[in-house]
Amino acid sequence: MENLIKATFVITLGAFSLGMMAQDSQPPQPTSDPAKKPLTIDQRKDNQQQRIGEGVENGSLTAGEASKLEHKEAALNREEKKMKSDGSLSPAERAKLQRQQNHLSQGIYRQKHDAQVQNLNPKSEVGKRDRAQQQRIGEGIENGSLTAREAGRLEGQEARLNREQRNMRAANGGTLTPGEKAKVNKQQNRESKRIYHQKHDAQTRK
Repeated sequence: MENLIKATFVITLGAFSLGMMAQDSQPPQPTSDPAKKPLTIDQRKDNQQQRIGEGVENGSLTAGEASKLEHKEAALNREEKKMKSDGSLSPAERAKLQRQQNHLSQGIYRQKHDAQVQNLNPKSEVGKRDRAQQQRIGEGIENGSLTAREAGRLEGQEARLNREQRNMRAANGGTLTPGEKAKVNKQQNRESKRIYHQKHDAQTRK
């Protein structure tokens, strides 16, 4: 099933990436054209998840950056759900959510355009697996098979593994010992299984 999702994603990635690159080529600005109907709150949430997923997939967002953004997105979703507990959003609640979405949108732009990026051309097997797993998470965010909460947790785990690997290399002159490579391989195997389960469980963005 995951292979099918990937195959479909590859076919559409080229056209989609062009649109997303154009969208993030400048800081998000509120529309001033009265002829354009503003996006709904749900449409903006989908749009921002697409932007985060695209950043994870193309490497402009690190695991740490994506984790922070997704935790904020999940918190915003929880707040919206609480606001809707009486059946609808009041004008004041809607305005508050729109301000929060504006703030998050600006944060996505800044994180995608700062100096922190993933290693897009890893030489080691460990690095290649890290990159492949980031791509899988990015795809899940984009196609909705990962919720913001699931993606935030996965990216938090990825960020912790990355820090551990950096510490191991720093203690060994920039390399991993055979024992450390075996340990990292086991950690990556567990993370790979978590990604698969999260992408194929009952929780989706919609």
